[in-house]
Amino acid sequence: MVSLGLEDKVIVVTGGNRGIGRAIVDLLVELGAKVAYLDLSVESGNDKALGLVADVTDLNSMEAIAKEIEEKLGTVYGVVANAGITKDNFFTKLTPADWDAVINVNLKGVANTFKPFMEAMYAQNAGSLVAISSISGDRGNAGQANYAATKAGVIGIVKSLARECARYNVRANAVAPGFINTEMTQVIPDKVRDKITAEIPFRRFGEPADIAWAVAYLLSPVASAYVSGEVVRVNGAHHT
Repeated sequence: MVSLGLEDKVIVVTGGNRGIGRAIVDLLVELGAKVAYLDLSVESGNDKALGLVADVTDLNSMEAIAKEIEEKLGTVYGVVANAGITKDNFFTKLTPADWDAVINVNLKGVANTFKPFMEAMYAQNAGSLVAISSISGDRGNAGQANYAATKAGVIGIVKSLARECARYNVRANAVAPGFINTEMTQVIPDKVRDKITAEIPFRRFGEPADIAWAVAYLLSPVASAYVSGEVVRVNGAHHT
């Protein structure tokens, strides 16, 4: 049987309690990884993974969590920065609080997620960093200037880290989902949803598992060993 080589690899996933994050955690567990997932609540997460309450906006907290994970599971091989929020509004109506909240979680939070694990990855000469971007960061989206800015920034982070980390055999990539069936998209009004669906060549929204498999591919030391600094777009050809 062909393997992705993730068996017994320690992998950390932020925002892993529900939605795309939960799908990533579930798949990685199924593929044999030792998974730790972080979220503001872990009560309903995968019981075969280590769930820890964490706030990605707090670097000191993330550094403490990193030490705890290493003590309980071992040296971390992969990190998936998935935690994210939206505070949508038209640009002229966005408040400073809307900007700061989204930037703190979606952009600063990615840096705070990656940084505590990287020295150990360098020391073991192996690792994979994966950040969840978005179609909005790729092409922009009305009413999401703050969100799109952070998701574009995520792409800049992984492209830069890919160049920094290569000497240590550590890779950095991003997945940019299109419109996926999650709680975040369930609030879209039917008329707007129909319009979006009509623009997607597949004529449907994607599923969280579609993103999870893309993440697993980028984590794999077998399937993507020579892939770094890339953005895998999973959007049903909505944007290419």
